[in-house]
Amino acid sequence: MTDQRLRPIYDAMKSANLDAVAFVPGPNFKRLFGRDFHLMERPLIVIVPSEADPVAIVPNLEMASFATLKFPGPVFDWRDEAGYDAAFVAAAEALPQISASKSFGLEAQRMRVFEQIALQKVFPDATFVDAHATISSTRLLKTPEEVEKLRRAIVISEKALEATLDLVRIGQTEKEIEAILISQLFAQGASGLSFDPIVAAGDNSAQPHASARADYKTKRGDALLIDFGASYEGYNADITRTFFLGEVSDRDRRFYETVRSANARGKEVTRPGITAHDVDDSVQQVLEQSEFAEFARHKTGHGLGLDVHEAPQIMRGNHTGLKPGMIFTVEPGLYRLGECGVRIEDDIVVTEHGHESLTTFPRDLRLVG
Repeated sequence: MTDQRLRPIYDAMKSANLDAVAFVPGPNFKRLFGRDFHLMERPLIVIVPSEADPVAIVPNLEMASFATLKFPGPVFDWRDEAGYDAAFVAAAEALPQISASKSFGLEAQRMRVFEQIALQKVFPDATFVDAHATISSTRLLKTPEEVEKLRRAIVISEKALEATLDLVRIGQTEKEIEAILISQLFAQGASGLSFDPIVAAGDNSAQPHASARADYKTKRGDALLIDFGASYEGYNADITRTFFLGEVSDRDRRFYETVRSANARGKEVTRPGITAHDVDDSVQQVLEQSEFAEFARHKTGHGLGLDVHEAPQIMRGNHTGLKPGMIFTVEPGLYRLGECGVRIEDDIVVTEHGHESLTTFPRDLRLVG
């Protein structure tokens, strides 16, 4: 157990009284080993026992790439024609300490059912539990290098948004605007998309997770909600801004300013020592005390990094204390179904004495088109 990369996992297991954990390619894997693999039909699993070196089960075609990780324990490979059963058996034989009544944690929000079944077959007496939160806790505090990668993803995103707005015209469809945005993200240097962008105008903007329409032409006075992000070296920006096409009514202006005030309040209270509950409660109070209270529909935000949605969840009831290095979104929204939606989302990092908003794109109400 000399590989310091795994120290966070061992510490997390100890705090959760777990005897072993297993995880698959994805954000947790990348955080620990510095690179990732495709999650596909061929199982690739790392098992980390609490009192021994880890073992890995790896498809043979990935062995050359896996060797670059300098994995600190035995690796059992398998070929397509033979199947993976023997590799799982060999891995279990290398871990005799995982036996009856041992608590075996799984990355339950990432691992597929067939992988769990394969583990249960070779560890029939182990007690399998959902340890996703425990395993993911190793990513809760970002390193300075991670902050800089996310900052780069945000810079790319904001440049792409500005370039897109220069090309937005009343009468375009949401799909046309979406295509411009995606093109600009890659033109500005994105490695990929954090997620499929949300480009929603008019009544569609009142759907928090809308899909862009090809058959709706934007109209003067429409809200235009854009929720998107660039991915850079695996780190994902997540930004939302809402604009209005050509003009804005007095009611929609007040609607917008209410959300902007809630967004500002969420950032204002963020500092080490307060809780995720405190941030959300402060934001929700702004919305609930406004004339538009009935149109608030979701929590304030979520953690951000290698996953677009990760811990901490910024919501009432989550009493996790904020610590320097945590990154999360502040994204209050109001949604008048069938009419108009407004969301303003910033990505912020908790610092030693407060916070820094990594997003800098202006939040003042802006007319486009």
